[in-house]
Amino acid sequence: MLAEIHSPNTAASLILLSSVAAGGLALGAVKLRGVGLGSAGVLFVGLIVGSFGFNLDPAVTSFLREFGLMLFVFTMGLQLGPGFFASLRQAGLRLNLLAIAIVTFGALFTAFCGITLNIAPGARLGIFSGATTNTPSLGAIQQALQAIAAPADQTLLPALAYSASYPVGIIGIIASLLLLGRFFKIDMTAETRAFETEQKQGVEPLVRLNVRLDNANLDGLTVRDIPGRRETEVMISRLQRAGETEVINATEDTTLHLGDHLLLVGTAAHVESFQRIIGSIAPIDLMQAPGPVSFRRVVVTNRKLLGKPLAELGLDHLHGVTVTRIVRAGVEMAAIPGIKLQFGDFLHVVGDTTGLEAAAKTLGNSLKALNTTQFIPVFIGLALGVLLGILPITIPGLASPLKLGLAGGPLVVAILLSRLGKVGPLVWHMPANTNLAFRELGIALFLACVGLNAGPQFFSTVMSRDGLIWAATALIVCMVPLLIAGFIGRRVMKLNFHVLCGLLTGSMTDPPALAFANDLAKSDAPSIAYATVYPATMLARILMAQILVLLFF
Repeated sequence: MLAEIHSPNTAASLILLSSVAAGGLALGAVKLRGVGLGSAGVLFVGLIVGSFGFNLDPAVTSFLREFGLMLFVFTMGLQLGPGFFASLRQAGLRLNLLAIAIVTFGALFTAFCGITLNIAPGARLGIFSGATTNTPSLGAIQQALQAIAAPADQTLLPALAYSASYPVGIIGIIASLLLLGRFFKIDMTAETRAFETEQKQGVEPLVRLNVRLDNANLDGLTVRDIPGRRETEVMISRLQRAGETEVINATEDTTLHLGDHLLLVGTAAHVESFQRIIGSIAPIDLMQAPGPVSFRRVVVTNRKLLGKPLAELGLDHLHGVTVTRIVRAGVEMAAIPGIKLQFGDFLHVVGDTTGLEAAAKTLGNSLKALNTTQFIPVFIGLALGVLLGILPITIPGLASPLKLGLAGGPLVVAILLSRLGKVGPLVWHMPANTNLAFRELGIALFLACVGLNAGPQFFSTVMSRDGLIWAATALIVCMVPLLIAGFIGRRVMKLNFHVLCGLLTGSMTDPPALAFANDLAKSDAPSIAYATVYPATMLARILMAQILVLLFF
């Protein structure tokens, strides 16, 4: 049996690959003070197993390595897409610019150290990926080296240098956070309070307010005709007629009269402004008042409605219900008439039982559809990603055109498609659990193949003088850009330290370091900045890795 596993046939290769992936994921799950290797554990197990002479069928290796990489970046793009463009707006823009500056500094220090210390070009590339703990850029490097037909000895060096640099990268990121905290004498408790204050200023949660209609000028008007309602984006969800005890649902065509009690829903500032138009605050709670009105949380899964404005659905006319708010990707927003629906939006609908049931059928409200993966759009997206990846992109100053490859093409296409959400009958939506499963499968296949392929030279190279030089260089490539950016972010940009920690760990796309930052802050505050810079940084690292290949070879 052992001889069969050593021989490069397909069945033995699959057994070996599965064993390496299982062992690597088990290793990656082991954490020391909250920090672990994660999926990179597969690479290290692959290198160790490969060093004992176990190998794969070349055909199996080539296909699974490329397919795993493509699957990983595509599913990651689907996850990142909805928030990618939002992260480039307003405050997120300056955070992303600083994060991309860290990527650029890392590339410059990689080139400088590589030339100064006479490090082989292939090893420089592995240091760039390993020191920044960015596995997709390693995949981009492997792709680019194949495209330019680099020498065989150079194609193995990136994985070896990556393995020597990756642990140093994790240590370097954590050390940078600690050094910055000590240099600036950070009071973590004070930073947490300041962060919470900033978040409250930047976010306007929706509130409810009960008011009485005292403005005689509004007597006899319908809800849609009340001045200022559209501008303030305030919804009227419930109505209690003057002199009555029961509440009813308020739609756009509901006529109002003096003495009526209304339940307003909107941001605090808008509700306050709208209340001055309506009348006085009522000392009652219409949410607790008797009546046939209730509310229901309904999910949009009817594909025919995707991309349509809420007002176009006519839910108030057809079913006598009112949509008061929409929850999209965990963010709650007012249900303004012009907002366009996306697959998976959760709508808070107010009305009677019959109307709510009818509205739910119109909107879809199918948890099965929400949790079902449509594979036709997935395969079309993968094909488009491959096509984009092989298209040459001419950049002035580079001898050869740049290609996004299987690491960049599927990522860009997935981001764009998930942003669109729907094209004709095709919906680019993948349930979170499915996305995570495919992503983990893809990266495990890729790293197992890379590790087993580079394994025979692992110990002889990494434990040599070259390996020590790679590790030392990785420390420079990792820490110096982080410390420079950390100083600029804190001293010049006056960033909250928790935001700064999230930015720095996000610029390295390193979940273990983020876990450490969250533990350091005693909250999840760094996660917000991490999520803001992660999409653009991931794309920048993949593109920068390919640019370095063209510059070094």
